[in-house]
Amino acid sequence: MKVITYNLNGIRAAIGKGFIDWLAASDADVVCIQESKAQPDQIPVLEFEAIGYKTFFYSAQKKGYSGVGIITRIEPDKVVYGMGIEKYDYEGRFIRADFGDLSIVSVYHPSGTSGEERQAFKMVWLDDYLEYVQKLRKERPNLLLCGDYNIAHERIDIHDPVGNAKNSGFLPEEREWVTKFLNHDYIDTFRHFNKEPHNYTWWSFRANARANNKGWRIDYIMATESLRTHLKSAFIQPDAYHSDHCPSGLELEF
Repeated sequence: MKVITYNLNGIRAAIGKGFIDWLAASDADVVCIQESKAQPDQIPVLEFEAIGYKTFFYSAQKKGYSGVGIITRIEPDKVVYGMGIEKYDYEGRFIRADFGDLSIVSVYHPSGTSGEERQAFKMVWLDDYLEYVQKLRKERPNLLLCGDYNIAHERIDIHDPVGNAKNSGFLPEEREWVTKFLNHDYIDTFRHFNKEPHNYTWWSFRANARANNKGWRIDYIMATESLRTHLKSAFIQPDAYHSDHCPSGLELEF
């Protein structure tokens, strides 16, 4: 089973850059999308069905903002839209699909880059998110939590750890939260297989950052410890240019 997470920074823009052709060639079973920036009626469902994929999207109430989705060629047993927490569901940040004993989540964590108010919102979200998935885990023990976490965890995950030490996305308290999260028996699946530096999933549009690989690794597929023996390989695809992010993927064997 191949699972990919991809922040598209606007699904309609990404489709204009060849996303559907890329998907058809990807051999992905499930693709978790963040920042769809589209309402359900703006997503070309028939184009995805033509290449063998069902689509499930959960949009923000605010048009052109946030939104998550799951595109899958395996029929899910159940799809759950949102977390049942109004302030987060209003922003379209969480969708879950169940496939037998496995649950796959597409999640879009808030960014704190626009100022103190959103940074505070992000920090509250992080605690609420951990509490939510810990409860979910009692019901659905085998979780893949895929998405844009908007945090680079370690110095290895960012091109300039010194220069970004006081920037949202690499603040000490954010990085400590990721450590705390992983200590609840979650696996950062990419780092499980790859300990090398210079592997990033997001680059600023400014200063030719992507061409110079001055990026951040902020997109993750987190797995519960119960899935460890099923993890086969993990990868990042920086040569996919549909967004300012790139796909990050995981192969599992059952």
